[in-house]
Amino acid sequence: MLEKTPANLIQRIQLHLETIYSEVQLSESVEALSERLLEIMEIDHQCHIPIPHTNLWDQSDIAMITYGDSIKQADEKPLHTLHHFLNAHLDGSINSVHILPFFPWSADDGFAVINFSSVNESLGDWDDIREIAKDYRLMSDLVINHCSNRSIWFENFKRGINPGKDYFITEPAGKDLSQVVRPRTTPILRKTETADGEKHVWCTFSHDQIDLNFRNPEVLIEFVRIIHHYLSNGVRIFRLDAVAFLWKKAGTNCLNLEETHEIVRLLRSLIEHAEPQAMIITETNIPNRENLTYFGNANEAHAVYNFSLPPLLVNTLITGSCRYLCQWMMSMPPAQNGTTYFNFIASHDGIGLRPAEGLLSAEEISDFIITMQQFGGKISWRTTEKGEASAYEVNISLFDALQGTTLGADDLGLERFICAHAIMLALEGIPAFYIHSLLATKNDYKRLEHTSHNRSINRHQWDYRELDTLLGATDSHHNKVFNRLKQLINIRKHQPAFHPNATQFTLQLGEKLFGFWRQSIDRRQSIFCISNISNQQQRLPLSNLNLIDTDNWKELIGGEQFDSLDQSISLAPYQTCWISNL
Repeated sequence: MLEKTPANLIQRIQLHLETIYSEVQLSESVEALSERLLEIMEIDHQCHIPIPHTNLWDQSDIAMITYGDSIKQADEKPLHTLHHFLNAHLDGSINSVHILPFFPWSADDGFAVINFSSVNESLGDWDDIREIAKDYRLMSDLVINHCSNRSIWFENFKRGINPGKDYFITEPAGKDLSQVVRPRTTPILRKTETADGEKHVWCTFSHDQIDLNFRNPEVLIEFVRIIHHYLSNGVRIFRLDAVAFLWKKAGTNCLNLEETHEIVRLLRSLIEHAEPQAMIITETNIPNRENLTYFGNANEAHAVYNFSLPPLLVNTLITGSCRYLCQWMMSMPPAQNGTTYFNFIASHDGIGLRPAEGLLSAEEISDFIITMQQFGGKISWRTTEKGEASAYEVNISLFDALQGTTLGADDLGLERFICAHAIMLALEGIPAFYIHSLLATKNDYKRLEHTSHNRSINRHQWDYRELDTLLGATDSHHNKVFNRLKQLINIRKHQPAFHPNATQFTLQLGEKLFGFWRQSIDRRQSIFCISNISNQQQRLPLSNLNLIDTDNWKELIGGEQFDSLDQSISLAPYQTCWISNL
């Protein structure tokens, strides 16, 4: 329901701004800046009043992550092809779709944005985006930390005119920035010739991606305009890309600073009062404890990427031990209502190693890297606080990453791959499938060779007709994986105990059986999720589980009924059981 803009919202926006700019001399008052923001978002006269701690999701929410051109067809715009694929193959299974940057770009496969307000003509147009948004909950990247060196803002910066003149961070050439934490090894400063002479601009990622200066409130204004534009075109989920690096302050590591958190809180306040069904997801590929801070007090991100899950789950399946996965699971706090985890085990990037810091030892990470390299993986590097090179992520397709164990490749890769996704689907949070996991795409060495960028190995582009043929061929591993994953998805969607905020407890079943208990919010349904994460058959006495004797228990995936709780079940290598009382 729309109501008059409440005074406490106005006061809240002003408080956010006072906190963000407490060390900045503003050219206008926070009252005036607040009015501008509310006007841009069209909540200056009336707004939606969000109900605190409301879950905007349930167990039926399943997301798919894709590029706009991951599937292509001759003589057709890729966004149209994508929409057709979704409707033809995933209607009823997937209800949310994250289309990776669909804007004009110059580098990093979309993450060096030239124009934030346009759709890349090679993909389609805003009509195509709106059509997809009618059928699926649309998630878009808000590439908020930086823009392309070919953007009009940066061109104007070089010419000394607005908009753009003061949109970027400059530092003296010899400035000591050794404390700054970065995910790359390239020099942080980029020499740039401008109308005012030579300047050195800040580049956290690459010299194609110039960091924006949020100390200038006009940059914030620009992004609020962009947010409103995306909302108007059907976007309902905002992925705040690389947001942890947003605010820069001399003498700090420039990571997760309080001003950054306050900007997330400000954007949350504006977005949820403009559109009650919209949500923010923070993309912060950093150690687990730091990642969790982006929940705030249920007033920052609605969801955070569960970055520790991919390296820990893959490590579990290649080592045959769930010890570290269990330790991590037991340490994870349940998300408050109104917040949740965004679970994934593969993405357009690689398997991040920073989120495994403090969870896996240096030796275990080294063994992990060696195994992934044996399966064709590449390593991307970063610069540490000490100026040293450190492995940042493993670039590999998940299907190839799970083709074997630390002992080498074997013939259990497909079962291992399904097991990984069965675990993800049952965990607390919203599950998200990278399109190339759904399609069981292997390493793309040709694309890697063509681009010389490690991440290209997992960014294959399918020809739609070829893909359609493979998905229809019963002897194809693509067909087998796609249909088995869809079966698991469709089982999950009907289980109240798999609500993203349903209770979760980790079970202690030894190192070869990974198990956890989910209980629905109304406490009526319990599901015991058991996976054999080893390459040997395992036996589990049902007496080891806390199954209530008066309930009727059945296995949801295979359909087996349990007449007695005194019996044991046998799990084949990498088999998963979902044992439910409903």
